Amino acid sequence: MGASTNPERYAYKAIEKLSMHKHELIALGLRTGKVLGHTIATEKLQWKDIDTVSLYLGPARQEPYFDYILSLKPRRVLFNPGTENPVFESLLKAKGILVERACTLVLLATNQY
Repeated sequence: MGASTNPERYAYKAIEKLSMHKHELIALGLRTGKVLGHTIATEKLQWKDIDTVSLYLGPARQEPYFDYILSLKPRRVLFNPGTENPVFESLLKAKGILVERACTLVLLATNQY
């Protein structure tokens, strides 16, 4: 969440690495576009069977997504560096969703994803 078409952004690099590791993914961002064949969705669709939400939105931009992410019922939410948000983390934990403050890129590089 927070997908970008800019190859310099970590959200772009995450899509690249997730694809390389053969993970299925849904890219959600503020603007539509394509990243390595993946279309960036801008609508809050009700996707099914979401395992992990990897956040690349700073805390100031997260609140409009609280209910949406909770409604997806992911197994876990990764708060990448700079996205940490104690308020949202508490809401997720209260719903039984695993919260990790971790870098998606590091987890993939170390086979811990």
